[in-house]
Amino acid sequence: MTLEIGLVLAILVAALALFVSEKLRMDVVALLVLGSLVVTELVTPQEAVAGFSNAAVIAVWAMFILSSGLTRTGIADVIGSSVLRLAGRHETRMIVVIMLTAGILSAFMNNIGVAALMLPVVVDIARRTRLPASRLLMPLAYGCLLGGLTTLIGTPPNLLISGALEDAGLEPFLLFDFTPIGGSVLAVGTLFVALLGRLMLPRKKPEEQTQRRSQRNLRTMYGLQAQAFEMVVPKDSILVGKTLAQSRIGVAAGLIVIALKRHGRDQLMPSRQTVLTGGDRLLVQGRLDRFHEFQRWSDLVIEREAPVLQALMAEQVRLVEVIVGDDSKLVGELLRHSEFRDNYGANVLAIRRGDLVRRVNLANVPLRATDVLLLQATPETVEELERSAEFSSCREIGEEEVSEDYRLQERIFVVRVPHESQLAGDTLVRSRLGDAFDFRLLALFRDGELTIMPDSDQALRGGDLLLLQGREEDLDVLRGLQELEVRPGAQPNLNVFESDRLSLLETTLDPRSSLVGQPAGDVNFRTKYGLELIAVWRRGEAIRTNLDSLVLQLGDALLLLGPRQQLALIERDPDFLVLTPVTQRQVDTAKAPLAAGIMFGVIFSVLIGWLPIYIAAVIGATLMVVTNCLSMEDAYRAIEWRAIFLIAGMLPLGTAMEQTGAAQFLGEGTVELLGPFGPWWVIAGLYLITATGTMVIPTVALVVLMAPIVLSASLQLGIDPHTAMMAVAMAGAAGFMSPMSHPANILVMGPGGYKFADYLKLGLPLTLVVFVTVMVLLPILWPLAPTP
Repeated sequence: MTLEIGLVLAILVAALALFVSEKLRMDVVALLVLGSLVVTELVTPQEAVAGFSNAAVIAVWAMFILSSGLTRTGIADVIGSSVLRLAGRHETRMIVVIMLTAGILSAFMNNIGVAALMLPVVVDIARRTRLPASRLLMPLAYGCLLGGLTTLIGTPPNLLISGALEDAGLEPFLLFDFTPIGGSVLAVGTLFVALLGRLMLPRKKPEEQTQRRSQRNLRTMYGLQAQAFEMVVPKDSILVGKTLAQSRIGVAAGLIVIALKRHGRDQLMPSRQTVLTGGDRLLVQGRLDRFHEFQRWSDLVIEREAPVLQALMAEQVRLVEVIVGDDSKLVGELLRHSEFRDNYGANVLAIRRGDLVRRVNLANVPLRATDVLLLQATPETVEELERSAEFSSCREIGEEEVSEDYRLQERIFVVRVPHESQLAGDTLVRSRLGDAFDFRLLALFRDGELTIMPDSDQALRGGDLLLLQGREEDLDVLRGLQELEVRPGAQPNLNVFESDRLSLLETTLDPRSSLVGQPAGDVNFRTKYGLELIAVWRRGEAIRTNLDSLVLQLGDALLLLGPRQQLALIERDPDFLVLTPVTQRQVDTAKAPLAAGIMFGVIFSVLIGWLPIYIAAVIGATLMVVTNCLSMEDAYRAIEWRAIFLIAGMLPLGTAMEQTGAAQFLGEGTVELLGPFGPWWVIAGLYLITATGTMVIPTVALVVLMAPIVLSASLQLGIDPHTAMMAVAMAGAAGFMSPMSHPANILVMGPGGYKFADYLKLGLPLTLVVFVTVMVLLPILWPLAPTP
């Protein structure tokens, strides 16, 4: 092994480790690989960026646009809906029709787009036939994947494999070279899932077998009945005269006010600026035990205000400004007081972003690079902050500057924990009191000893004196929460869910949604859409608390509550795929024949050999825009830029593997291990390696890495590489065993209520069925031939 081979393999292993760990986005990993190859002089700068002009990459992004044009003009929707009407009410027949429809559409459209297009349709079929959606959505995803195997343009791995052959000076695959074997795999896979695989699909509890996604059953599915209760504001409450926002009912206790009843009238989804009056009855959604936890903290007794202690604390505590660095791991994260205190030993008093200073509700602020944080820390901690790589700057700041720049309206209070208090044994971090009210524990007096800035997980005892810093009005609000009366045994009026003005809507994120990776609180559903996010379904479980800090993921199913006219906004928003629409979806199909004609022209020009696939696809994509089948903005949005950068960034690694001999080294190892059993064993081994790799490695990256190894192994065996490359293309595009294997799998995860094990339960036997089918058909359709 040479030094160059060692370097290439080291970069390869590091890239695989980052892909598996998911510490960085996959496109970022690819760009790091690109840069590393240039720095180590394994490829030239020109070779490093050649991936962006690679014919396969161009064909991939052009096909994204063509697929979007077919979707937006409604042709795919019409075909899909019309064919699915033939599905009837029998489960086996429905699975066959759904998988074949998805497969045929995926032969010429991006399979992620087909999955997104058909998802609401299949959910509606499940609702009408009283079948759990979990029985149909995984077959939908697998049908899309199997359909991508049938043509050259069906999936990016096929294009990449063909491009690798052309780069090696060999004849590339033609448009329908994949069809005989891919079509057979689609048919066999569909029959397996419909006849045997469906028995491995998750079954819901008996009472859920006939569950519809109606308004009532959505409440049951997400557990809203058990989470709704009624509270009354006493006439002499501290909260009287305060707005809902000022009451902190939502922020502190994690409750959602669904309705307010006053003088016999219901006010649905009251504004956060609604002023509370004595006698108001609130229908709220949330955990009652969490609310009672906050009520217990009102046991704290204020002994006195302590302005004198300000000077004492100033001697032992410093005020510093730190600037969040560009590469800090804090960027994009929500500020959590207790976690920040544990990690950095400091309290956050305020956040300054440009001219804007934020002093309250700091826990709901996603941090950005160059944010200035005002911290409170001991002298020892200040030294550690100065050395921290998370902050680009750290400097001490005086009281005058703090007063002028930040205008903090906080005071220091001494509060006592009563001897018989239920707070004994509790901690600030468990209660989330610091995040809810921005209270900071400065010191703890216990048994005559003063502990400055104790640990946030310090357990309290009866008789403790706490030195807290915070706003006086927040202490009043804490008392006001205790005064709220929860009606014992009262049955909340849940008919508000069924009001003509208020409705529930279930939606999931579009695969290209800009909201993926954002905290739900940052999306601000209430302000942007006039809706309330009340639950999220993820990996088979409903999440109903701490939703503001929940980072949205592809595959999440979101349950939204609001007026029907506001819910219509979500239905028109391209960031969402609505599963339970409240209005009839209208699709303008006037340009559908034109879009179909453009797609036919692309296919025909390639079929007769007039144009290469990437040129035909670019011309077709341009015609889609010129003829107004979609706008240029829609075209840019249709491109999965993460996949494009992933492919372009990883292609230079394939070049380096070939030029340094690393691919030959790995190919020789494979041939040495399996070669004595014959070339078909080598091909089978390469297939299984690729199929297993799809569980943890992005498919396009995996195919880029496997292509040079397969070419080298074929050369070692003295056989035409087309057979082995076809096998690897089949293995790479058929990622059934994990939700992470393909975005289509992730897309159906939330709406179907699937867990990771569900994919393995059906995906593993389906992978084996496809493997056997491919290995049986390859000798017939792609027999071994000597090296050309």
